[in-house]
Amino acid sequence: MQNTESITKSSASEMPRKLLFIVNPNAGKKISGRLIGTIKKEFPQNIYYQIVIWKDRDHFKEVLDILHSQDYTDAIAVGGDGTVNAVAKSIIGTNITLGIVPAGSGNGLARSLGLSMQVEEAIKQIATGKKTKIDHGTVNGIPFFCTSGIGFDAHIGNLFATSVKRGLQSYVKITLREIFKYKAKDYTLTFNGQTIKRKAFLITVANAGQYGNDFYIAPQASMQDGLFHIVVVKPFNAFVAPGLLGKLLKRKAHLSKYIETFSSDKITITRDGKDTIHFDGEPEVESKEVVFENKHNSLNAIIGDEFKVS
Repeated sequence: MQNTESITKSSASEMPRKLLFIVNPNAGKKISGRLIGTIKKEFPQNIYYQIVIWKDRDHFKEVLDILHSQDYTDAIAVGGDGTVNAVAKSIIGTNITLGIVPAGSGNGLARSLGLSMQVEEAIKQIATGKKTKIDHGTVNGIPFFCTSGIGFDAHIGNLFATSVKRGLQSYVKITLREIFKYKAKDYTLTFNGQTIKRKAFLITVANAGQYGNDFYIAPQASMQDGLFHIVVVKPFNAFVAPGLLGKLLKRKAHLSKYIETFSSDKITITRDGKDTIHFDGEPEVESKEVVFENKHNSLNAIIGDEFKVS
């Protein structure tokens, strides 16, 4: 209660809020129509807002120009993780606050911020405007907000990006198909003044605890401590995968004998050659040396009551 009151009081002295809802029309077939009606129903009349539906990448650049040139205080991303990340990247280091109406399959950042997966409730949270500062990470200079990594999850992210079918069901199907074929690889990790070598199934560098869909790879991670939790998943027999998956869902991944965890604000990982990485699920091929850096208190974000402010 004290946190909520202090946020409310400090907000009263700030400039009036001016919100831009940035809607991805591909995030959901009915989301655009529902959103307009829900905003009219849930939003107080004294909060100014505009809604823009971006058509393609070129139009998205125009939308961001509007956001940054017309004194908007809040950028509300309506869509999946791709839309959220694109909007969040554009306001890093500014006074603009990120809000999210989640409409994707994973919704990793929205979940990590304690925001509701229900549109109506998310709109109410945005109207309340409770906010805090969070960290973000970079991988070879590319911003990410929840997790980035190499190995199996990057491999799956690459296959999923080229898949015709989207959604959680498709992601699970690809994962089950590949988990029996994928081989662990050798990596060299340099952090906190030390260098170690590991053979790993995957390595996740976590700013937040989860990938999305409440799969917690690093349940002890905080988005406000200026540190990554570096999760090394050791080679394992695919038949133990269900038990490991269960630990992710129960927020007990760090207790698995197949998982090793370190903390640092910067880490360099070297592998045998160029290979895939992922940043919040988005894949890209990068060089053999991959550098992760934590950027402390770099983004203002609207949060739900379940978010624990550090």
